[in-house]
Amino acid sequence: MPIKVHNNLPAKKILEDENIFVMDENRAVGQDIRPLQIAILNLMPLKEDTEVQLLRSLSNTPLQVDVTFLTTASYVGKNTATSHLDKFYQTYEDVKDQRFDGLIITGAPVEQMEFEEVDYWSELVKIMEWSKKSVTSTLHICWGAQAGLYYHYGVRKIPLQEKMFGVFKHTVNHRKCPLIRGFDDYFYAPHSRHTGVSKEDIKACEDLTILAESTEAGVFIAIAEDAKQIFILGHPEYDRITLDKEYKRDVSKGLEIDMPKNYYPQDDPEQLPMMNWRGHANTVYTNWLNYYVYQITPYRL
Repeated sequence: MPIKVHNNLPAKKILEDENIFVMDENRAVGQDIRPLQIAILNLMPLKEDTEVQLLRSLSNTPLQVDVTFLTTASYVGKNTATSHLDKFYQTYEDVKDQRFDGLIITGAPVEQMEFEEVDYWSELVKIMEWSKKSVTSTLHICWGAQAGLYYHYGVRKIPLQEKMFGVFKHTVNHRKCPLIRGFDDYFYAPHSRHTGVSKEDIKACEDLTILAESTEAGVFIAIAEDAKQIFILGHPEYDRITLDKEYKRDVSKGLEIDMPKNYYPQDDPEQLPMMNWRGHANTVYTNWLNYYVYQITPYRL
């Protein structure tokens, strides 16, 4: 799929080197089609890494996608240059009068805080409320999924005794649901979080259906009845070395952290990590774009 991005976005060169079709603004002007308008609220600290991961994940259908990156105005992180944010990002105030075919709300490293204690919580609430009428379907990832479940359905997050960190095996429920069409009976996905949600709390909500789960990592995918809200409790978009970088960063800081599970060959962090989740990761993003955005969204936004 051609992804339309800013001509000078650093992620563009990385994706082109991977032979992923990325269309710049100049070429997109000549395309006589309406591209899907997808907004990505990027709450991750390393925004440029997340840009590459999500654009790569959205690149596997013939649909053209016009991506708008969003950030919060109420909190500006320290890990991404202000010049990058000023050039490539907008805020809720910039887009609140627009409509989008799809919205992705990423994870964030604030999971051990109460939602209301997060600096940008009130702004995120505005965005989630706005998405009900202004977005065809919203995909929430990791902490973004926990935040969405809490705001839309009152499902509270719960602290874990130890960090859920590694790559875990999941099984599929409700196989006929289009979001997981093409999945095998079981698949793998990365997790990196200190909190989770209760399966029983989700099942108690009549509007939610659990599509995939893990005996070790818990609920992985849940979907609302109208599919306007989709929740993924892990990080299928992660690169091969994302968990590796996180682990070695914390080790270098002297923090207590267990090695990511089911990740390094022979549990040896000097070896290249195994990657066994890319196929299903691509499938879930492709299915979301096709069945819950493209097939549903009106031609005229």
